[in-house]
Amino acid sequence: MNNHSQNYQNNFKIIIIDSDKKFSRRLAELFQPLKVEAAVLEKLPDVARLNQIKNGVLLFSFSERSIERLQSLQEIKKSLPRLSTIILTGTTAGNKLLPYLQQGIIDFICPRHNFMAIYSAIKSAISLNQLKQENEYYLKNLAKLKMERSQHIRKMLELEEIYDTTVENLMTALDLRDVETFGHSQTVSKYSQVLAEILGIKNQVILDNIRKGALLHDIGKIAIPDSILKKPGQLTAEEWEKIKLHPTLGYGLVKEMKLLREVGNIILYHHEKYDGSGYPKGLKKEEIPMEARIFALADALDAITSHRPYRPEKDFSAAREEIIQHASSQFDPVVVEAFCSVDIDQWERIRFETTKLLPSFEDYQKLIKSKNSANHLKNILK
Repeated sequence: MNNHSQNYQNNFKIIIIDSDKKFSRRLAELFQPLKVEAAVLEKLPDVARLNQIKNGVLLFSFSERSIERLQSLQEIKKSLPRLSTIILTGTTAGNKLLPYLQQGIIDFICPRHNFMAIYSAIKSAISLNQLKQENEYYLKNLAKLKMERSQHIRKMLELEEIYDTTVENLMTALDLRDVETFGHSQTVSKYSQVLAEILGIKNQVILDNIRKGALLHDIGKIAIPDSILKKPGQLTAEEWEKIKLHPTLGYGLVKEMKLLREVGNIILYHHEKYDGSGYPKGLKKEEIPMEARIFALADALDAITSHRPYRPEKDFSAAREEIIQHASSQFDPVVVEAFCSVDIDQWERIRFETTKLLPSFEDYQKLIKSKNSANHLKNILK
């Protein structure tokens, strides 16, 4: 027997109401093995006294003269739903009790001198009472758990909103370091999500993680000096090696945040190439996580169709041809096929819809010169 069950029986009381004291004592002795408290009374107590009992059973004999007792049982049962009632009858009185049994005012009816039936009814009443208390206990705890879960979800949503805002502000601040890449993170995050959905990724959590990873992909460039990052001419071999450190540096910056797998994979592996010629680890084919393979194409699409100091931008048709030429070398051919399954004008529309939501670079520069925005970005970049 578990602790809950033991407590139920310890708190359970049997109230024997009968004018025959000898008969009442025999019943009390009968119930001793059940290890419950039994009390003998000569008449039915009022509700106020029974309120002190709450868990138990009323056991009394029925006769023509005790019909008034049954009328008061309805009030008792209403006030004390855990209290069971067992009526002991003679051989001919049972039919008169049927309406009370049907209404739930009486729980059990037993022949007065059938001690086996009475003992069985008491055991059933104990079990019924235990089930009622367990149900109340679990319902009470269920309500508590639901409230705690609701508070936990609300807190998670608040933290998620703060996190998303911080990520977007952080990457906007990074994009602001270079007019040529302004808005890049927002655009490639949208491309990546669209490609992921075309490839059959429907889980909204994973899609959102891909979006976050795309936004954060170049976070490691925070650690690269402007003298290298913004150098107008060709990079030296030493400078290029420093640039190639940014995936590892970025992953190092965020790994302590315990970001989910897709986010970290995009940051660390977004410069890996399908043929193994990329960096930082030289992974190839399926060794590269799918989200990183998706992002690599999205990143190239935005780079090809954006202006750079060393070359003019190309249109989406030219970008598609260039991406197809590098299938199986730079890009996963499956991702290339997914990209090509969408019409050029749709990719152009995605680009337009994403960038039109961004203020101009000049407006952003004015924004960050204001005191509040400057302090906010300073705190983010600490």
